[in-house]
This record gives sequence, C-alpha cells and structure tokens, in this order.
Amino acid sequence: MSSSESALSSVPHGTLNTAFLHALPAELEAVAIPEKAAGMAKYMKSSMPFIGVPSPSVRKTVRSLATVHPFSSVAELHATVTELWTTAQFREERYAAIMLTDSRLGRGEMELLPFYAVVIGSGQWWDYVDSVSPRICELFLKEPETMEALLRKWSVDENFWFRRSAIIAQLPAKSATNVALLQELIEPNLGDKEFFIRKAIGWALRQYARADPTWVRDYVSQNEQRLSPLSYREALKHL
Repeated sequence: MSSSESALSSVPHGTLNTAFLHALPAELEAVAIPEKAAGMAKYMKSSMPFIGVPSPSVRKTVRSLATVHPFSSVAELHATVTELWTTAQFREERYAAIMLTDSRLGRGEMELLPFYAVVIGSGQWWDYVDSVSPRICELFLKEPETMEALLRKWSVDENFWFRRSAIIAQLPAKSATNVALLQELIEPNLGDKEFFIRKAIGWALRQYARADPTWVRDYVSQNEQRLSPLSYREALKHL
C-alpha cells in the first residue's frame, strides 16, 4: 500500500445495501457472454477472471439494479462499493463498484475519495485508474484547494498509478483546467520511463489542447527535449 492509499483509506461507516449486493451476481451472469470471458481477461492481462459481460451491459445492469434497490445515503453507497470491490470474484463486479459512484448520489462527494484511493492503489491497472478519473475531476472542481494539495502529493507518490491519476485528473475540465497545477503535476514526471506515465502526460496535454492549443504548442516547444517521444506525439496528435 502506498503512502497516498494508506492516508486516504478508511473503513466505511454506512450500512451495506445488501439487496443490491445479493442480486448483482445473478444479474451479471444473466447478460454474460461466457465465450468472451477468456479474451477479455487476456486483453486486460488480468489475473482476476471475467464472466464475459461487455462494459455497456455492466453499466445498464448496475443502473437498473440501483433503481430496484436504491441507495439511501452516500455512506451506504461508500460502504457498498467498498464491499463490492473487496469481495469481487470477477472483474465486472469491480467495474460495477466504480460505476455506482457515477450517480447523482455519488458525483462530487468527498466521502467517496477513500474508495477512489483504494481503487487506484490496489487496482493498479489502467482500466480501474482511468475509470475513476472523472470522479476525481468532479472533486477537484468542487473542492479545488483540498484536491490541489492531494494531487501534488499524488504526483510524486512511489506508486506510479497515483502519479498517473494526478496527471489525468483534469481531463474533463476543459477550459476550467488549472494550467499552472497541470504543469506542476507533470514536472516531476517528465523524466519517468514508465509507459503509463508518458502516455498520461501526452494525453493530458492533448486534451487541454482542445481548450487552448496555443498554450500546448508553446509548452511542447519549450520542453521538447524533456518530453518523451510518446508524450510529444500524443500532445500534438490533433494539432
């Protein structure tokens, strides 16, 4: 467990939505395509098995089941998604836990931040980390001072998945991106040889180029010798 995950991890205090948890496995199995499971696991290089449910079907199942067995509070949501993540037997169940946070009840709720830290710190793969990125952005836009401090810590964390999360945290922010912070988060990672960090830097710059292409061109020009070829290509991909 990294320092960031340890600092944010906490035991949820809410009661579980046991009706949702008990119903979910059968609902996922009902829409599974078993012959796809092995290929999905191979693509994700996953030691946790799949049952063969495409992501859109997982999302549809989660939303439908949450309507039948609604959540009464953020505390209940936090407890349930943490339990689902921890006890999951199949990767789709972990996807379901993340998808549950993308709801009116969950969006922008700081109480769910410890769960996102657990996802990043224990999931340690791009599908998990990138899936919680929009939730991190919502928290950043809602509580910028708190999240700025946290993202700075994440940007130098020993676990590079936290560093990736910090770099891509503002992807959906568009013109609301804190550019100075983005640059600050990228800076300690410019020399990193990890593929997922180099990709994240290029992705963050490419996304912000949609709002301010001039700034991105200038930044890339000024840092051309420091950016990896991958980051450089990604940053200028649509310019």
